Amino acid sequence: MGTYQPRKGEIERRWWLVDADGEVLGRLASRVATLLRGKHKPQFVPYLDVGDFVVVVNASRVRLTGRKLEQKFLYRHSGYPGGLKAVSYRDLLARRPEEAVRRAVKGMLPRGPLGRKLLRKLKVYPGPTHPHQAQRPEPLRLGGE
Repeated sequence: MGTYQPRKGEIERRWWLVDADGEVLGRLASRVATLLRGKHKPQFVPYLDVGDFVVVVNASRVRLTGRKLEQKFLYRHSGYPGGLKAVSYRDLLARRPEEAVRRAVKGMLPRGPLGRKLLRKLKVYPGPTHPHQAQRPEPLRLGGE
């Protein structure tokens, strides 16, 4: 008996709608990463994309606990000497809240081609509206409510 290998036709993709209003960023990101990977499905295999699509709305209303708004920074480097840039999460959530959520989820996905493919199935919007009504995403309640 061989290892189970799901075929393309067997993989059922669903669309989930996650409301980030009042949710803690890390807990939200870990639940979304689980859905994107497909770890909640019995057909899960670590080297294939068997996950679902996730639409996150109200990303601007996400919370950080403790003093992370002032103490946590997003760093990037241009590659040149002295090219380190740092942005506090207070500024990041004010300017581009969808980027804060996307980066938190990205850090919980595998590195490499599979992780990049999974990240393309994540759709994040700062407000309550999204253009994916045609896919009929099912609302998902997170644990901290």
